[in-house]
Amino acid sequence: MLFGDHLILLRGGGDLATGVAYRLHHAGFPLIVTELPHPLVVRRRVALATAVLEGAITIEDLRAVRVTSAEEALQLAQTGVIPVLASVEVPAGLTIDDRQPTTDHEPHAVVRRPSSVVDARMAKRNIDTAIGQAPLVIALGPGFTAGVDCHAVIETNRGHRLGRVIWDGPAEANTGTPGLVGGRAAERVLRAPVAGVAAWTKEIGDRVREGEIIGDVAGQVIAAPFAGVVRGLIAPGTAVPQGIKIGDVDPRGDVAACFTISDKALAIGGGVVEAVLTYLTKTKERIG
Repeated sequence: MLFGDHLILLRGGGDLATGVAYRLHHAGFPLIVTELPHPLVVRRRVALATAVLEGAITIEDLRAVRVTSAEEALQLAQTGVIPVLASVEVPAGLTIDDRQPTTDHEPHAVVRRPSSVVDARMAKRNIDTAIGQAPLVIALGPGFTAGVDCHAVIETNRGHRLGRVIWDGPAEANTGTPGLVGGRAAERVLRAPVAGVAAWTKEIGDRVREGEIIGDVAGQVIAAPFAGVVRGLIAPGTAVPQGIKIGDVDPRGDVAACFTISDKALAIGGGVVEAVLTYLTKTKERIG
């Protein structure tokens, strides 16, 4: 790897985070991804979080594997495979132990701190990210202010500023409305009508007609709001609260788009790569 000494910790494994991972991986950075033990990701076929659910996933030419410890994650990250660690918190306070013996009898913990931390959880608020967590802390989207919560914020709102790196100030505020795709916005998102367990009769990539049943939550039917392709569904058997996003129907009818990383995710990923390389360039200039 070109930047093998610059470990990046990516918090979140959703579809936008996966675009970030794709760009960083191809630029030559080792990555470790952390995700919830029970991911709520909808676009599962293009989300590294799916490795937690299925043990492993391949997305385009990205290979991700679920791991169970920080030590295992660190070792795998150097191979080009992306480790996904189910953890609500960052392991050991953003340090990873690579245990190497100092003598024949006594192990010594060598602490390795990621050079960059990227909060890609898209919570639309700052949960627990702090600017001192790594030499470079990057956050995606609304809820963060560069120079306060983190060093850089990447704009995630569709439009002219998508993917821009912000070094001072916040991203655009959360609109509360999904972006326009194929002329559809809020209506393309499927939400849980009640709290309960999600079950599906359709799969990601299936074509549906308007009104066709896609599945249910606790017996309450979920129907297609218009004709299109099922682009995302939360994992079947997931217990969900009322109102949470559980699916996505794409009116454009492009089945292949369900299985490839989106333009938006790649644009955001490009912004993260720019931020990391800008930081490394300035650091190199400072130390000569």
